[in-house]
Amino acid sequence: MQQSTIDYGRKWYVMAAVAMSIFLATIDGSIVNVALPTLVRDLNTDFATVQWVVLSYLLAQTTLMLGVGRWGDMIGKKSIYTAGFVVFTAGSVLCGLAPTVYWLIGFRVVQAVGAAMTLALGMGIVTEAFPPGERGQALGIVGTLVSLGVVVGPTLGGILIEALSWHWIFFVNLPVGIIGTLMAYRFVPDFKPSGRQQFDYWGAVTLFISLLALLLALTTGQSIGFTQPIILLLLAVFAVFLAIFIRVEWRSQQPMIDLRLFRNTLFSVNLITGFITFVCIAGTFILLPFYLEDVLGYNTRQVGLLLATLPIFLGITAPISGSLSDRFGTRPITVAGLAILLIGYYAASTFNSQTNTLGFVLRLIPIGIGMGVFQSPNNSAIMGAAPRERLGIASSLLSITRTLGQTVGIAILGAIWAARVMVHAGRPLPGGATTAPGPAQVAGLQDTFLVVSVLIALALILSAWGLLKERRLQRLANWRLEIGD
Repeated sequence: MQQSTIDYGRKWYVMAAVAMSIFLATIDGSIVNVALPTLVRDLNTDFATVQWVVLSYLLAQTTLMLGVGRWGDMIGKKSIYTAGFVVFTAGSVLCGLAPTVYWLIGFRVVQAVGAAMTLALGMGIVTEAFPPGERGQALGIVGTLVSLGVVVGPTLGGILIEALSWHWIFFVNLPVGIIGTLMAYRFVPDFKPSGRQQFDYWGAVTLFISLLALLLALTTGQSIGFTQPIILLLLAVFAVFLAIFIRVEWRSQQPMIDLRLFRNTLFSVNLITGFITFVCIAGTFILLPFYLEDVLGYNTRQVGLLLATLPIFLGITAPISGSLSDRFGTRPITVAGLAILLIGYYAASTFNSQTNTLGFVLRLIPIGIGMGVFQSPNNSAIMGAAPRERLGIASSLLSITRTLGQTVGIAILGAIWAARVMVHAGRPLPGGATTAPGPAQVAGLQDTFLVVSVLIALALILSAWGLLKERRLQRLANWRLEIGD
């Protein structure tokens, strides 16, 4: 039998346990990026190989999260979540001991399995632990922890690599992972679903193949071009297996993803707008270091400090917007967040070769604020729309919009930037877009930010439509109550 009572008095202990996994995963993602040049030297490899230290982690995590979410809804979240901590911690130690780059890539997959088990269920566990009136605040704190991990990761990684070696960027996870495992075992509530359920293996396999084909096409297409036959074949595999997955889910009595969730239009709007924001933030954030170093002449440490502007302001505003959404509703706050994002991205389209430090920071602040204002209530709306027995799937859907959005953003917006740089350069660039003259790189960046502004404008229109529909439904519900009375 499923437990029907919830001890909200333990909510902050649950939050602390979930915070450990989120902080670990976000630090680990950003800390490894800093280490890539060192890994190339120390492991005697090249960039084409070492980038799979990042890509293998991303691919494994993204393809597994929805299956983990469904598994959590079937057997309970606590056991999977706690086991995920153990797997992630063990994978971290193995990564630190890796003798070659190929062993490191393999151990990163182990690490990603553990990360998928925790990240896919973290939001669902927090949602269960807090009363509905405090959900926005709780998920806002989660957003702040993500931002802190992004900020701390590169700084901590630089210190550890300089003072010790690259091995310690993985070994540092060991004490945190042990404490997190103990906290999860002690504090995460053990809600058991009622009734016997079956895992949708056909749905899991077809979705896995579909997502893997898409991710491979996006990541590989960046280096060889998106019109190559192998990339077109991978995209075709993605489309075919996605269609098979949808057919399997409609016909399954116990589907992995209950597609009826998407009949809730507002739920779908939140997922789509969240996906768009992650496409934009990842795609532009990967380009800004090149602009700061190649065009404006900042060194690596200065670049890190300047880019920290965005996650810092995101972290400050996320819990505030979460609390406001608990009071005024999620939809108006998400619309406001997207409007601020639009202002920030359009302002960023005016970056030029004379932009000073203050000008850069002032353009980046609205993006950080807008993302913070938007993210917490949007997450709260998604989790609030799912029934309790589907919180695992809703949590994993939320996580997958982030990871998939980041992959799509880096691949597509990176390709747009490179193409526009070559157009503005007016000649072929054998060494790639980063070898282009500064003015061509700046012009390409301006064009890319204009494309991003259009995407955010579409998300804003979609969210505003959702707000109008929500208010119309509310008025209709009030009218029916009045008629009933």
